[in-house]
Amino acid sequence: MQHGHPWPQAPAPAPVPLRLLVADDNPVVRAGLTALLSGRADTTVVAEAADGREAYEAALRHRPDVILLDVRMPGVDGISALPHLVRLAPVMMLTYSHETETVREALRLGAGGYLVHGEFTTEQLVRAVRDVREGRPHVTPGAAKALLVELRASAPAHIDHQIPDDLGESSGQTLSQLQSSVGQSFRSRFRLSAREAEIMDLIASGMTNQQIAAACFISEKTVKNHINRIFAKLQTTTRSQAAAKWLGVA
Repeated sequence: MQHGHPWPQAPAPAPVPLRLLVADDNPVVRAGLTALLSGRADTTVVAEAADGREAYEAALRHRPDVILLDVRMPGVDGISALPHLVRLAPVMMLTYSHETETVREALRLGAGGYLVHGEFTTEQLVRAVRDVREGRPHVTPGAAKALLVELRASAPAHIDHQIPDDLGESSGQTLSQLQSSVGQSFRSRFRLSAREAEIMDLIASGMTNQQIAAACFISEKTVKNHINRIFAKLQTTTRSQAAAKWLGVA
């Protein structure tokens, strides 16, 4: 009181809790998520659903801020329900499935994020849900890795067929050799091992050491060791410098 502002802090209460709908056919997963997210000041679960149809009806009735949606459910599955649900609220896929095709289809149909169970903490889940509501996408490492694999596989088809004049040292190569592995022409000079190249791709995609460790099934200490070797080979000292060199924009 003696500081002259008896009330000022009071009008900054906890944020209005985000109202969530949890759609998953597994009652254990559903109950776990509901217990996890309802026992907090910043989130609450307003409805649960066991399949896509129930999710749609619950979303119409409760108008949640964000829908947490499983992919595989009996009856109407998550992917089938997705185009209808995204008209009602932002949708976060929350699933055990990270097949490339499923991840790509979910994001193509309007999912605001894709989280794979086991790859996030409660705090990360809550932050992701808030971000998705505000239009900032969230993808956990397993899903990001699936997309990266597909992007790399499809990339050679899109390489410009014009061979730049300044590729003097490559002029003896055939076009098919040039196309065989996108990016190799300039990346090969860095002499990264296959594992280092994979980790460098994940660094360039913005992942933290913790996320890279989860995606590659290795310890954070091993990730740090790889990164030290990568920085030495790329002659860089920061992640952003390394990513810029690796992506050919430095």
